This record gives sequence, C-alpha cells and structure tokens, in this order.
Amino acid sequence: MWDTTKDYRILVANKARENYLNLIPTASFRGNWNKKLAIETGKQMNSDFQSLLYCYLEGDDLVNSPDVASLTEKAETIVECLGGEGWTKSFLNAAPKEDREKTTENIAKVRFFIDTVLGLKDRLALGPINDPIIGIDIRVGEIMSVTKHPKADSLMICNVNLGKRAITVVTNDLNVKEGYHVGVSLLPPQTFMDTVSEGMFLGMGGSILKEVDGELGQMPKGIPMESLNETRNLVEAYLE
Repeated sequence: MWDTTKDYRILVANKARENYLNLIPTASFRGNWNKKLAIETGKQMNSDFQSLLYCYLEGDDLVNSPDVASLTEKAETIVECLGGEGWTKSFLNAAPKEDREKTTENIAKVRFFIDTVLGLKDRLALGPINDPIIGIDIRVGEIMSVTKHPKADSLMICNVNLGKRAITVVTNDLNVKEGYHVGVSLLPPQTFMDTVSEGMFLGMGGSILKEVDGELGQMPKGIPMESLNETRNLVEAYLE
C-alpha cells in the first residue's frame, strides 16, 4: 500500500508551500502583481495537501486525483498573480540596485516552490518510491559559463542551461568546465556569500559527473546511486 503520509514528493512540496507563505508577505517585490491573491491561493493549497497525505489512493488514481489537479491549477494561478510567464525577469528588473541580491534570492525560493508543485504529478507518476531523492527534480544540464566566486577562492559559479531555462549553481569543484553535461538536483536555494545557488551537481569522489547521459532538461539516465547520496541528505535536512 502506498503510504502518502510519508511520501517525500508530497512532503517537500508542502514544505515549500509553507516557506513560500512565510516569505511572500515580506518579499518586497516591486511592480504590478496581485500579492493578496498570491498569498490566499497558497493558503488554499493546504486542503489539497492534507487530502493527498491521507487519501489512501494508489497508482493512476493518485496521479490523476482532483487534489493533484487542484494543486497544479493553483500553482498556475500564483504564476499569473506574480505577473505571468516573465515574472522573474520583471521583479529583478524592477529591483533597486541595493536590493538585487535579496530579490534574486527571494525569486529563487518562490520559483522552487512553484516548480516543486508543478512537477508533483510527474514525480508521483514514477510510483511508490520511498527515497528522499524523489522529493525534488533532477535534470540534465549543460554548463554554459564558469566564473570564480568573487568572495570565495574555493567556489565556482556556473550558469547551467536546463533547456527551458537557465539556473545558477555554486560548486566547490574547481575543475568544472564549460560544456560539461551534468546532472543537477534542483534543491531549495542556498546563498553562498551573496550568490544564490539553485541546485547541486551530482558527483562522486569530490568531482562532479561531467558526461551525464540524457536529454537536456530531462531526468538523467544511468547515474551511479552513490552520486545521489548528498541529495538524499539535503532533502532529509530540508524536511527536519
């Protein structure tokens, strides 16, 4: 029996929603957006998550349940409240210079919440997997540029193409190069000395995997299970 009360996908998405509701009232995003409805819609998701946690559904019945459909619809509504498809660029462009770093961090956190909810149906479709890595998306990316972190000699800043969008990943692998085909865990954003990292590269033995198999933006294929250990630990820590 599929125990949804312990399903990492549902737990992570709901945790992201809670963090979103704590953040969005004070995010100080500038521009024309519907803050009131963005908050209210996030609150309304609670009943959907509670139904999923105690639904006793399995397989296609769970994946195609009204609650999953409702969460997807509400996440799409929040995107519209924020300003539509280009909401991230709009908020960043409207931010004063002195607020850009904080705005970038807040945008990344809100985007993680939205992406986690919008990807919930696809992750649930993978079946009853009891592993923390299933709680987040793991995608194939291509490193487009690499620069040294301006405030830390032991860190590199990478611009990573995921197909439909690009993200920033901060890594401590000093040998990372442009053109690497990498696996990226899309984790809750973390800030490393004023630079926001939206994910973590899969790696082994202190080095990232540089020739990951799979299409850009899709799940990687044939990756060693050992390369997922740190992702597991971080997902568990996020839920604590």
